[in-house]
Amino acid sequence: MQFFLMRHGEASFNAKTDDARVLTPNGKAQASQIGHWLNEQVETFDLILVSPYVRAQQTWDEVKKSLGKVPRIESLTELTPDADPERCAIAVEAYAQHYQAKNTLVIAHMPLLGYLVSELVSDIEPPLFSTAGVAVVEMNSASSKLLVQHSPH
Repeated sequence: MQFFLMRHGEASFNAKTDDARVLTPNGKAQASQIGHWLNEQVETFDLILVSPYVRAQQTWDEVKKSLGKVPRIESLTELTPDADPERCAIAVEAYAQHYQAKNTLVIAHMPLLGYLVSELVSDIEPPLFSTAGVAVVEMNSASSKLLVQHSPH
């Protein structure tokens, strides 16, 4: 199974709370660009897991314009910026297994995403993610590995 771990697009800091921050016009463009890239990488996503924060939800709104029909979309509180990475990894893997997802897109935040990669792939330092950046992790019963990281231009 493959996990496409994506950071939300560029967000404004003009909000009363962190969870209410919205994407900037550039952030929407970044998300759209990555949506096109994702569409080229995967025929279909079986599962989408998204942080409940506004900027992550808006990122999904932009990305989904480039993708075909997605059978299952879930908003998870385990995908917030300060969530526990181990708990997040358990939740993401459990959802993917439950829905028998071959390709899962996860839209969340830093620093969580970097730590999540380290939870899914042993012996790897947490990578940095640019806004709207994606890391692709492949997992099977024998091993897991980071295949690629991609950022908008």
